[in-house]
Amino acid sequence: MERYNARDIETKWQNLWKEGGFYRSSPDPARRKFYCLEMFPYPSGNLHMGHVRNYAIGDVVARFHRMNGYNVLHPMGFDAFGLPAENAAIKRGVHPAEWTMRNISLMKADLEMLGISYDWDREVATCLPDYYKWTQWLFLLMYKRGLAYKKKAAVNWCPECNTVLADEQAETGKCWRCGTPVTRKDLDQWFFRITDYADRLLDDLRLLTGWPERVKTMQENWIGRSEGLLIEFPVDGLDERIVVFTTRADTIFGVTFVVLAPEHPLLEKVTAGTGRETAVRDFVSRIARSPAADRASEGASREGLFTGRYAVNPLSGERVPVWVADYVLMEYGTGAVMGVPAHDDRDLDFARKNGLPVRVVIQDESGNPTDEGLADAYVGPGTMVNSGMFDGLESEEGKRRVAAYVEEKGIGRRHVTYRLRDWLISRQRYWGAPIPMVYCDKCGVVPVPEEHLPVTLPKDVDFVGAEMSPLVSCPEFVNTTCPCCGEPARRETDTMDTFMCSSWYYFRYTSPRETRLPFDPEAARYWLPVDQYIGGIEHAVMHLLYSRFFTKVLYDAGLVDFVEPFTNLLTQGMVLKDGAAMSKSRGNIVEPRELIERYGADTARLFILFAAPPEKELEWSDRGVEGSSRFLNRVWRLVLGIAGDTAVDRQRAQMKPVRSAADVGAGGAALRRLTHATIKKVTHDIRGRFNFNTALSALMEMVNGIYRYMQECPRGSRDQVALAEAADSLVLMLAPFAPHIAEELWHRLDHAESVHLQPWPVHDEEVAKSQRITVVVQVNGRVRDRLEVDPDSSAEELQRAALESRRVGRFLEGRRIKKVVTVPGKLVSIVTE
Repeated sequence: MERYNARDIETKWQNLWKEGGFYRSSPDPARRKFYCLEMFPYPSGNLHMGHVRNYAIGDVVARFHRMNGYNVLHPMGFDAFGLPAENAAIKRGVHPAEWTMRNISLMKADLEMLGISYDWDREVATCLPDYYKWTQWLFLLMYKRGLAYKKKAAVNWCPECNTVLADEQAETGKCWRCGTPVTRKDLDQWFFRITDYADRLLDDLRLLTGWPERVKTMQENWIGRSEGLLIEFPVDGLDERIVVFTTRADTIFGVTFVVLAPEHPLLEKVTAGTGRETAVRDFVSRIARSPAADRASEGASREGLFTGRYAVNPLSGERVPVWVADYVLMEYGTGAVMGVPAHDDRDLDFARKNGLPVRVVIQDESGNPTDEGLADAYVGPGTMVNSGMFDGLESEEGKRRVAAYVEEKGIGRRHVTYRLRDWLISRQRYWGAPIPMVYCDKCGVVPVPEEHLPVTLPKDVDFVGAEMSPLVSCPEFVNTTCPCCGEPARRETDTMDTFMCSSWYYFRYTSPRETRLPFDPEAARYWLPVDQYIGGIEHAVMHLLYSRFFTKVLYDAGLVDFVEPFTNLLTQGMVLKDGAAMSKSRGNIVEPRELIERYGADTARLFILFAAPPEKELEWSDRGVEGSSRFLNRVWRLVLGIAGDTAVDRQRAQMKPVRSAADVGAGGAALRRLTHATIKKVTHDIRGRFNFNTALSALMEMVNGIYRYMQECPRGSRDQVALAEAADSLVLMLAPFAPHIAEELWHRLDHAESVHLQPWPVHDEEVAKSQRITVVVQVNGRVRDRLEVDPDSSAEELQRAALESRRVGRFLEGRRIKKVVTVPGKLVSIVTE
């Protein structure tokens, strides 16, 4: 029999698919559309196994829907701007554009080797002017709508990358790219008012029924909506007020100190004349070097210093000391907090460390805690005590009554605050989309007119020794004329955060050659929103949140008619080796190209899809790869054996649809049941659950069943109709997973058209449900019989059938049964004394 040569077969079909434009797509209002999209990669070089998993999952989904009659859009491109390319330019003396385009070529070749069904006519690269022209257009849209603004702000600064980072990119206190500890720096920066959309981003999470709950929870927590009260604490001896925000107005009588953030604008005034000015200034200077995330983390040391000044509790009239402390951040709330140590863990830790008083003002039903018996902060609800006129009120009622009192007296108001901060988009690097703004001494800040876009990056720049963007020292770029008055002006030298580029790329795919707008509204109306989005959970509070924000802005601008970009989201797990994520530094990388050269792309795809459910982590296994290769070789031999049976070929040519077991000979009924039961399961596992591993397991069982049938039935007695149906169905179902071998075998079965243009097989429920399964019967650990039973047989029915078996009966004669263990669908184990 002809040997299975994976690489020859794969190269052959990849070339034919490419020449035939097999996966080109265009709008067709008469057909149901399906937009399948995997997050596009940063072009860092060759693919790694995490890429392979992501794209193999997406390809199964795309091919499955194509075979189910959908008009499928399945595009790919490259998220091509970013720091790594610029750092590579500095290290290797290569221009970022050259480095990036070389890597795009490598990655594209790898993707083509995998046989992914992309419409390459829609390819985009975010670093090309025909793409970033529209990124700049979208910046101007934000500016016109009052959503883009510039201000001086303390920002996260990565000293290694020499650029600022958004809060989401420095959440752990380290740069998300290189891992360097982040510092704080005051710079003029461009921001987007994503906070204007905070409520909509939060409320519309309910629309995302096809998203994992974990991702929605992460976004909900990141947005961090809090309803509470702004209260003014007068500063003793000064005509100033410290405004604090609290969600626990019921605890206000428990305030024993007030804390300011080191960056608080009132701090200088508060400390003036106290004799503690120098000490506070030194403390603030030292704390400024600490990343905000470290200061706010659970294990932080909670350092603080008394300012020498007091504030007055506006409800109790009590004077309380004003401190400055590292754990209070200017970015959150008002940059000042009221210290209630009896009812807040951080405040209690700080109070005990600094000898500050603790006062219980909320107790549970049993009257606990008390001032004397307080071990840990009591943070739950209860009854207000030691709270003057509010004593005896339950927490929720107390919050309402305190808020009403504060508003009546004009010393505060109800307020909603968010953890979410405006999106900082400025980057002090070269390799990004230039911000299309100019600065004119006469006209001020002026947007570049749309007809002058794109503002292109200059190619001849000096990267050596640049602590800020090389654009700053490039006069050909910086010097320009004002679009309003024509006088000399200066260009903005910051570039945009690369997440700006990836926040709208799925729109561009719908019409990548559109020249009037970022995308053709008609094409977008047909294809969008994305039906299935696939990528890593690490993007939950950056890319996914920003993309939702962009879509809502475009909706408000009248450019789209939907408010959420991705209907369904699948977040795939990481690929591990030896228990750790693959990385070059650990030396545990498996190169996809080497794997493909040795085993073939279909084997690589099959293993990555079979080894674990897509949302779970996958542990790499060389044995698993070899097992996948053996399976495909078994399929090859099986189908070629059937194709070589001339009776089957003749029968296939004359075949008509088979609707019941009566249409076939008795010998083929069991095979038909296996075929239809497998179609039912594989269809359900792909469409309903994305359980590709169990779908493949069912196909493996089907292959075993067909082999068993052919071994048990001599060639002359085989039911040719059932066998032809089984072979065709097997190849059709294998096609989304292993497209090359399926295409070859489909043609070997004497079909003229591509397997990928065929309709997905449909099971006959009556045939499928009559499938019988084999259950093993053991007596004292030894197999004594195999029973053919209905798959839904109960444990009691299986036990009765086992005990009635003549073969089993011979081994039970004269013995007392101690116990019977039944595993429905698999095993009956009888233990005797």
